[in-house]
Amino acid sequence: MGNYARGTGVLQVYEVCQGDAVLLKEIEKSKPIKCGTFGSASLQQRYLATGNFDGNMNIWNLEAPELPVYSVKAHKEIINCIDGVGGLGIGEGAPEVVTGSRDGMVKVWDPRQKDTPVANMQAAGGDNQRDCWTVAFGHAYNQQERCVCAGYDNGDIKLFDLRTMSLRWEKNIRNGVCCVEFDRKDITMNKLVATSLEGKFHVFDMRTQHPTKGFASVTEKASKSTIWQARHLPQNRDIFMTAGGAGNLYLWKYEYPAQRSKMDPDNVAMGVAGTVTLLQNATISTQPISSLDWSPDKLGLCVCSAFDQTVRVLIVTKLNRV
Repeated sequence: MGNYARGTGVLQVYEVCQGDAVLLKEIEKSKPIKCGTFGSASLQQRYLATGNFDGNMNIWNLEAPELPVYSVKAHKEIINCIDGVGGLGIGEGAPEVVTGSRDGMVKVWDPRQKDTPVANMQAAGGDNQRDCWTVAFGHAYNQQERCVCAGYDNGDIKLFDLRTMSLRWEKNIRNGVCCVEFDRKDITMNKLVATSLEGKFHVFDMRTQHPTKGFASVTEKASKSTIWQARHLPQNRDIFMTAGGAGNLYLWKYEYPAQRSKMDPDNVAMGVAGTVTLLQNATISTQPISSLDWSPDKLGLCVCSAFDQTVRVLIVTKLNRV
């Protein structure tokens, strides 16, 4: 998904057939499309939720894409990021979509409810609204619990609890946050990866929250360029891939410490961070890799897109041995 040079949006559907990616369908829309997710759709429907440059959030039936099945003016400015939960058999509870925008707001939408978000997170009154670059659902392990994590251009990471409608935790990592992702959406919060400008990423252990120190974390510098994306392997939550601004992919494994929590001097539990090991890396493009996704069915199969306007389907082997 993206846009043409003439300023219109486009969705392309490909099929992998005998080693080639074959274009099945090309759908043009009036506004450029920035982001999309299948996360709130059922396996039967496969509806795609997209955010565009005008601030509209649309849900499309790709079999009949002329008109959206759901449309809402979600934000005043461009929708930078989108995520879904409750679909694809992942996550308990209602199907929901979260959007983050340049207007600084993070909104949660239920496709069954027209025009009004079910939650709206923004800075208080006179506070400076920061550009929201990334959003992710997590902690959806039963019908009631659900969290949204958002990353901003000034390095802020904020964790919102949708059950209590409160800000549960926040931290600044001193560089714009390009991507946040929980290792699994449908379990009690376990780990969160946050990537940033200038080649650093942070892995937070989300099991133990200290009242003042927050969550324990480990920081790794992958390269000198921006890390645009991080995606966890669906079949193994401790393995994840990062996509870099120099056209490189890095495969990492997180190793847990012997004990994931310990007592501080005041006898309050605090988390203990593990370590991150680089398993493999490869440069596949001369341009930044802007998106990445793993196949939930075939171990090691993934697809990525880059600024050279190329979609690549890749296979990572020997993942069952690490």
